[in-house]
Amino acid sequence: MDLGIEGRKALVTGADSGIGLATARELLDAGVVVVISDLDQEKLDAATQTLDAADGALYAFAADVTSVESLTGLAARVQEAVGDIDILVQSSGITGATGMFHEIDDAGWVQTLETDLLGPVRLVRAFLPSLRRGGWGRIVLLASEDAVQPYPDELPYCAAKAGVVSLAKGLSKTYAKEGLLVNAVSPAFIATPMTDAMMDKRAEERGTDREEAIKSFLEEERPGIALERRGAAAEVAAVIAFLCSDRASFVNGANWRVDGGSVSTI
Repeated sequence: MDLGIEGRKALVTGADSGIGLATARELLDAGVVVVISDLDQEKLDAATQTLDAADGALYAFAADVTSVESLTGLAARVQEAVGDIDILVQSSGITGATGMFHEIDDAGWVQTLETDLLGPVRLVRAFLPSLRRGGWGRIVLLASEDAVQPYPDELPYCAAKAGVVSLAKGLSKTYAKEGLLVNAVSPAFIATPMTDAMMDKRAEERGTDREEAIKSFLEEERPGIALERRGAAAEVAAVIAFLCSDRASFVNGANWRVDGGSVSTI
């Protein structure tokens, strides 16, 4: 399917692995000039080696979404490299503080919200002038099933992701008349380094291996996933790429769930 975005320019954060990296690959395949960003330049450089890009179609700049100064620097580097962007995909995030509510202190909440909620806020603020200048734009913010189906041992993450969905909806009402469409995507239990780490921790606690940890997690914690497996990053990236495209020209302010049926509400 022709997405109609060949020659457009995109920034994808959280893109040294997982959903961000898979999204960069989808956009490159659609002919988009892509800038990937994450915390570590060496990991970004390694990620670029896995991506098939034409000469000059791919750039990689490290930045920290918890730092206004870092994002200001990123915006300057992106502007110098490719000019104004048309597409912004915010995929960076952390699991953050976990445990029951009474076990998590202020520091745990602040750390999670700094990255998972204020990170998207800062990123959009840094690149909004660029996105508004072109008269056509797309913003996709990565939320989670946890935004609408919170789990007792992940409340800081759940609250942050609920904020991301609300942020996307609010932005969608503010800038649509300028041609800038904003949507959220909410995955559930995708095979990424973040969930690998979660499953490795579970395996260690239970004295088993990662595959058994995944199996027990699906049975005990995510019984709503009717497909009975983790999703693939590419399966989420395909939806993100669609929302970045001309094909999604009447999609605005939506929260697209890519969760294998995990969320129990309609």
